[in-house]
Amino acid sequence: MGKQLVIAEKPSVGQDYARALGGGFQKHEGYLESDEQIVSWAIGHLVELAEPEEYDDSLKRWSIKTLPVIPDEFKLRPDARNKKQLDILKRLIKRDDVDDIVNGCDAGREGELIFQYIMDVAKTRKPVQRLWVSSMTKDAIREGFDNLRPGEEMQPLAAAARSRSEADWLVGMNATRAATVKGRALGGVVSLGRVQTPTLALIVRRDLEIDAFVPETYFQVDARFGLEGPRAYVGRWFEGKEDRTSEREVAEAVAEAAGGAPAKVASVKRTERKTRPPLLYDLTSLQRDANSRYGLSAQRTLAAAQRLYEGSAAGAVITYPRTRSQFLPGDMVPALKPTARSLTGIPAVRKAAAYVAGLDVLPLARVVNDAKIDDHHAIIPTGELPRRELTGDDARVFDLVVRRFLAVFHPEARFEDTEIVTEAGGHRFRTRGRRLIEAGWRGAAFGEEAAAEEPPAGGDEDEPRQTLPKVEEGETGICESAEVLEKQTKPPPRYSEASLLKDMETAGKQIEDEELREAMKEAGLGTPATRAETIEKLIRVSYIERLGKQLRATSKGRQAIALLGDHALTSADLTGRWEKRLSDIEHGAGARDAFMHDIRQFTSEVVDYFRELSSEDVRALRAEIGPCPNCDGTIRENRLAYGCSSWKSREEPGCGFVIWKQQKGRSISPVEARELLEKGQTELLDGFKTRPSRARLVLAEGNQVQLLAEDGTRLDAPAGPREKIADCPKCDGEIRENSRAYGCSSWKSRKEPGCGFVIWKSTKGRQISADEARQVIEKGVSDWMDFKDRKGPFRGRLVLTPDNTVEVQREDEGTEAETQAA
Repeated sequence: MGKQLVIAEKPSVGQDYARALGGGFQKHEGYLESDEQIVSWAIGHLVELAEPEEYDDSLKRWSIKTLPVIPDEFKLRPDARNKKQLDILKRLIKRDDVDDIVNGCDAGREGELIFQYIMDVAKTRKPVQRLWVSSMTKDAIREGFDNLRPGEEMQPLAAAARSRSEADWLVGMNATRAATVKGRALGGVVSLGRVQTPTLALIVRRDLEIDAFVPETYFQVDARFGLEGPRAYVGRWFEGKEDRTSEREVAEAVAEAAGGAPAKVASVKRTERKTRPPLLYDLTSLQRDANSRYGLSAQRTLAAAQRLYEGSAAGAVITYPRTRSQFLPGDMVPALKPTARSLTGIPAVRKAAAYVAGLDVLPLARVVNDAKIDDHHAIIPTGELPRRELTGDDARVFDLVVRRFLAVFHPEARFEDTEIVTEAGGHRFRTRGRRLIEAGWRGAAFGEEAAAEEPPAGGDEDEPRQTLPKVEEGETGICESAEVLEKQTKPPPRYSEASLLKDMETAGKQIEDEELREAMKEAGLGTPATRAETIEKLIRVSYIERLGKQLRATSKGRQAIALLGDHALTSADLTGRWEKRLSDIEHGAGARDAFMHDIRQFTSEVVDYFRELSSEDVRALRAEIGPCPNCDGTIRENRLAYGCSSWKSREEPGCGFVIWKQQKGRSISPVEARELLEKGQTELLDGFKTRPSRARLVLAEGNQVQLLAEDGTRLDAPAGPREKIADCPKCDGEIRENSRAYGCSSWKSRKEPGCGFVIWKSTKGRQISADEARQVIEKGVSDWMDFKDRKGPFRGRLVLTPDNTVEVQREDEGTEAETQAA
């Protein structure tokens, strides 16, 4: 009898399989083997879709003329970093004593793709079975192997996985090449993608709303009332549905009339309200909660949840995390009370766990729903306790999962909302308050103290929070004081990861109700498993940045969306509909061929859009900031900075004024650069990688841009004089190294316009060393070295031209040189 080959997604999971299966596995390079089974593993994606140039060598050069690239059949290529493990798998698959293969990769779309691509390059027809588990406990693994699913059942999932991969390749590669070629004036690669671009568009459009927001001043009146007892409370003036006025005189008249006047309680309304426990966690709701409570990024939350699932933290203590369901199947009901009973071993939740374990009948109406489970159920504890103390992110995420699991079986939280209307001086004032009657699930999840802080229904976030005395209708007293409050309307908040994940889940639609959000999950931006990586990629390509808990688009990100305008590629709704079609394919309700036909057509339309884009259209996207404070030039946006239009003038030495876009780990927006020019300084800005992190940009003496803390301390002061590289070939200055370049010491001279000579450190994909810069200045040419541009790697050298600019000369193109862009 032959052997069974099990392929896991990563080495640690393969080792868990072997421990659960038992049977004396022996260790070999890249796999474990027993008398009956072989367990090996991938290391993530061992195989990927080939690059365009592997279809046609001419596609190495990026050109709009060769687009769109739409292969009739997609080619695969090994990931060069892990080719050795792929070769081991191919050898094991082809062994004569291997009769059948078990796909033990993660039970989801991405795990299926990893396995299918391995099987494609192995070119085997051996029978396949699918291991499908939602928990990595030994019992769950053994049960999974006892109930392997036929590989044929996975064909719809495999079709969806291939469709997603090919769609991302077609749209992302063609759009990126087209945008980069036509948007060359913006500088650098313009990275676009099927999911990342509409996600970026959400952030950019929110930021533009904030930039365009004009605050309006309004006035409110708060009055303090005293009754016998003594009892006191504060009320806010209102008239009809409004509790504010744009006219100061109106507010002052209300305060004057009410202050010191007799007061009467016109009405007291008490209403009991109940709040139901939230649904169990899926991945997105877990990521949102972890971000709101602890500031964890979506990626950090997913990484912690994966460790807790796989057991690498301290045992397999939670179920499969990459799920979109917030419900459990009916066959899990018998295990719920034992799970709660085991959680009594955790001191922090012992009381709540004992309550659930002691219930005669569990409330399951909002917990169990087989119809709302696709591949995996909600994230819950497995019932195993950590083998050692958890710390950091792992401890926080495990605590959230445990408390949410226990909370869902607790009764509703009950509050009494009180609304008092008091009359004084011919005006009415409203007071709102909330009293906790029964903490219910809120007490179990967060403690009674936190539950009591729940704000009253209908109250504004800035309404006075107070403990209300016992008040009855008809009581009389006095208005002790009345104060006019001057306030301003606030712009919409910037996205946090929590709010972005929420909008990605519903493709930008504003839906608060949990049940309605559940219905939208198959039509969101990406999947729970991919959203964290989408956010991280936008950060990696410098399209967005984190400012504390907030996410903000950089100038580069804004330009990428501006380049597209209202094109459908920026539409969250369209991408959501595509995701729904992928979900339909996964469940056998959609056609892969029809989906891919539409993706190919859309790809062609994207390329056609860029083909029609003119260079004038692109240049117009660069912001004009304002007049230069140094000369009569204009400050315009370029790839790295906001610089003077005359800074590299051939007729004159150049102005040299510049505001770098990146300042101490934070990007400066065109709006902030404009404020600096107009006012001489910006408001205090958050997010600098300094201590303190709040600072402002200031135009100092000589129009030098400096970064100052609130107390005036300079945060960007140079560490000391830079080493001299050489004498300047253009003037009598010295070439010195700075953070980005080797530049002339007089380039920002206040007494003279400045020299402007510079050799950028980052040139054509290569970091130029001080010795190489010195060589080109002293000898006029550097040695041959390796560079890289859009066409690929090439040999070249730096050349000092007769007009004292530095160019890159290609070895294979003789005298044709490419002038360095600033």
